[in-house]
Amino acid sequence: MSAASEPHYLEIAELAPLLRGRRLSPVELTEAMLARIEALDGRLRAYARVTADEARAEARAAETLIMRGEYRGLLHGIPLAVKDLFWTKGVATAAGTTVHAGFVPAEDATVVRRLRQAGAIILGKLQLTEGAFATHHPSIAPPVNPWGADHWTGASSSGSGVATAAGLCHASLGTDSGGSIRFPCAANGLTGLKPTWGRVSRHGSFELAALLDHVGPIARSAADARILFDAIEGHDPLDPTSLPGRSPVAADEASLKGLRIGVDPYWNSNGTDDATQRAVENAQAALRSLGASISEVRFPDAWHIAGQWEAQCGVQTAVAHAGTYPARAAEYGPALSRLIEIGRSLDGMGYQRLLLSAAAFTGRVNALLETIDLLLVPVQPFAAPTYDRLGALAADPEANQRLIQYTAPFNISGHPSLTLPCGHTAEGMPIGFQLVARKGAERSLLGAGMALQRDTGWHKARPPC
Repeated sequence: MSAASEPHYLEIAELAPLLRGRRLSPVELTEAMLARIEALDGRLRAYARVTADEARAEARAAETLIMRGEYRGLLHGIPLAVKDLFWTKGVATAAGTTVHAGFVPAEDATVVRRLRQAGAIILGKLQLTEGAFATHHPSIAPPVNPWGADHWTGASSSGSGVATAAGLCHASLGTDSGGSIRFPCAANGLTGLKPTWGRVSRHGSFELAALLDHVGPIARSAADARILFDAIEGHDPLDPTSLPGRSPVAADEASLKGLRIGVDPYWNSNGTDDATQRAVENAQAALRSLGASISEVRFPDAWHIAGQWEAQCGVQTAVAHAGTYPARAAEYGPALSRLIEIGRSLDGMGYQRLLLSAAAFTGRVNALLETIDLLLVPVQPFAAPTYDRLGALAADPEANQRLIQYTAPFNISGHPSLTLPCGHTAEGMPIGFQLVARKGAERSLLGAGMALQRDTGWHKARPPC
């Protein structure tokens, strides 16, 4: 592959030395990426808007600094994109809605500002479901999965997953309130980090549910996810809920030797199809072969807590949208309206019961993770379903609860999770799994992912586009 003519599938860790060594120009790289977006995104619809002029200006600035020897680090000159719920100064930020279609922020979100300070080039804003909930607004054509056009793209960070997988940006930012970093990564064969709640600032991002929302990177490898995480994490005075300091550095960041990984065989197979079980078992075997020890554990009642997620999310979403709902309810799509109405119908005592249940569950997960280093679980019970199957799932509350049983519990508890690809179905659709760690242990998670990907090739597969 010529880096100059076909750079779109190179990882950040591969591009950075080319840019620093002046063997590849940020301007050349950005033009190649914009040309690819022009060629493919009419079909894939990953972008809500492409900011080509701004990207070109940022590329020229990056090139000038690098030529002067003022290299800022591994993101300098790298073309990225961000989910269209992060504020971008002077550029419309609609959060997948029509009600906010005219909103033009006067400042960047903290995470966008930190990417720019690191020298990254922002190619544009990526499409998402309405308000970052379950489905796209009826007036917005959803992104298309590059692995299979009739298959789900994976909930709200849909554009982020599609663009990163299809080589329309080198990595992206997403958010995850019930699985919306992890589902797109599993559906598109990517690596993504949902950090500890509060580890990455939420200032300048539209809320879905404040206590459930997590901001994190979507990338092609754990090494690339680590590069983005390093840039965006840390306390932010503009977000009083952000945690102090930074995530601690692990002693040996890219090794699995001696790590204790827990597996709950019953939970991992609860309604999980054969292809997913085989893929997750293959990942487990690979981790063991690289020095990790695998032991059986009993996870707390995830089914019960997953069943409470929608009501908890609904209350928080109703608060987030109080300025426009119900006053402008006619502009909302049916899924987001239904969620808000669920929240508006719950009384204070009912919500307090949810919070107490969440606190008890979180304590049990904390206790389990004191006995192991990482927990291995699927992302979902099956690979990305077709839209026909997804429609049937949406009409079945129990099936929908089963879909989120591996993701939503860790939004409620706030624990960090790394999603990694681990194979494909017979039809060629990607399958992913999660590693979950103690709060604040993001770098240990990323190191484990890097060690696994150094010796396996699942993350190197690319869609046929």
